[in-house]
Amino acid sequence: MTEQNAVVAGVTLTHPDKVLYPEVGLTKRQLAEYLAAIAEPFLRHAANHPLSLVRCPDGIGDKCFYQKHLSARMPKGFKTVSIREKDGGKADYLYIDDIAGLVGAAQIGALELHLWGAPKDDLEHPDRLVFDLDPDESVPFAEVRTAAGDLHDVLAAADLDSFAMLTGGKGIHVIAPLSGRNSWDEVKTFAQAIAQGFAAREPDRFLATASKAKRKNRIFIDWLRNERGATAVAPYSPRARTGAPVAAPVSWKELARLDGANAFDTVSMAKRLKRLKSDPWQGYDHGQFIGKATIKAVAAA
Repeated sequence: MTEQNAVVAGVTLTHPDKVLYPEVGLTKRQLAEYLAAIAEPFLRHAANHPLSLVRCPDGIGDKCFYQKHLSARMPKGFKTVSIREKDGGKADYLYIDDIAGLVGAAQIGALELHLWGAPKDDLEHPDRLVFDLDPDESVPFAEVRTAAGDLHDVLAAADLDSFAMLTGGKGIHVIAPLSGRNSWDEVKTFAQAIAQGFAAREPDRFLATASKAKRKNRIFIDWLRNERGATAVAPYSPRARTGAPVAAPVSWKELARLDGANAFDTVSMAKRLKRLKSDPWQGYDHGQFIGKATIKAVAAA
């Protein structure tokens, strides 16, 4: 006989034994326990940022959908911020700021959490620069690792420290924290120029346009996540994929030893956080910004 309710981190879960990831038998309760375990590092990066959720109420084998607005019967931990949209109107977007909101994601079958690149209190100024290295299926992960290192070096030349995150799929995100002193247009212009520079220098390795037809044997450097309203999967978020993989922040030294972007799942990540002696993103500092001279130089290159 299964339990009708359970409580994790003060959040009531209905049907806690419902299986959300059939191939590994991961239940709603186990997902909630994972989210509680990673709450501190997750909230450090994603709290108070508008979110988009990928909800799969009956698990990954059934219907999934995106949600970015509050709806009826959502857990109390979800809050809203009013945001001006492109058409001039306003809409209430979701965000969370505590463990109750995060664990509440499990209750509604939210298997992925994607965040805006700016906090709710300063939506016009991004606090992160994100490049998504999205390879064609034919590209070995070792080449994606190398590409991430190349991008890290180029950003370092622009005086930006950057950090690597396995996406839980097949790619790597390279992320540079920002202070919020740059506008969306400045960050987008810089990101576009960096990506196009890679594509121009090594067209056999990279492309900077989202074309599936042209991506064969190459890596798409997705710079489009650096515009107002775009989102990227949050650090430590589970993914709605076979095996319950998670988006995993890793150090550059560690990245060199890994053989796939889905190297960690909910079980191994929870164990990893207990074992780690230091944050894999040690030194992640929001004091950085992109100078106007740097933006112009990169865009003109």
